[in-house]
Amino acid sequence: MVKLMNIYENTVEVKKEEKVKGYVHSTESFGAVDGPGIRYVAFLQGCRMRCMYCHNPDTWNIGVGTEMTSEEILDDAERYRAFWGPQGGITLSGGESLVQIDFTLDIFKKAKERNISTCLDTAGNPFTWKEPFFSKFEELMRYTDISLVDIKEIDPIKHKKLTGVDNKNIFEMIQYMGENHDDMWIRHVLVPGKTDFDEDLEKLSDYIAQIPNDVVKKVEILPYHTLGVRKYHEMKIPYKLEGIEPPTAERVKNAEKILKTSNYNLYKNWRPKII
Repeated sequence: MVKLMNIYENTVEVKKEEKVKGYVHSTESFGAVDGPGIRYVAFLQGCRMRCMYCHNPDTWNIGVGTEMTSEEILDDAERYRAFWGPQGGITLSGGESLVQIDFTLDIFKKAKERNISTCLDTAGNPFTWKEPFFSKFEELMRYTDISLVDIKEIDPIKHKKLTGVDNKNIFEMIQYMGENHDDMWIRHVLVPGKTDFDEDLEKLSDYIAQIPNDVVKKVEILPYHTLGVRKYHEMKIPYKLEGIEPPTAERVKNAEKILKTSNYNLYKNWRPKII
């Protein structure tokens, strides 16, 4: 008797690819100060730094927030594509976007598949040479058009007092990005009595000057503000900068002069890279 072949023999079960999910604090459809052009901004949940002047303490906790897939974020972002122009796109901010590096990488890979410009807003604290993080970071940079890098304070002792963490690995990240010609904007929040010391600003200026000059597209001073104080009171978290007022216009101009911000204007003609 002839044995009939089972048509299901030798078949391989194809599992549906699981979608990467992450935790999102909130989104903004029309961000004008979160990278080049007009950008859709997703504020990812989670940060290990505790910057004294942070205005989003509600983004600190890790593993909470609105669970979303990359597709859900990008589908929502594309509704505003008509406003982006040649420079705009999507920015991942926080919190700290690198805390959820798998989610960030998945979003950026799929964004580039849709020809969407990508901008990474980071303070660099999660950076490490250790695996598996570093390989993921290397890959992330291939899909990142530009990064907004927040340098909190160049002096390591003051940095730890200000943020609760060391800054050695942060500058290692910046060095790696510079050596690999990864475009960046550098930002520094000016806080009277905390990050507004001429000697430290001079050191920061010298540090930025040694980064390859085609990498740093813009340097900007962000004046400290008190808009987030209400959140601390509502969350019953002590606010460590009570009584400190925003910097005067003169101090902001002084910092801009020391950092030579007017010399860094390549952002005006900047365009996303094509993968």
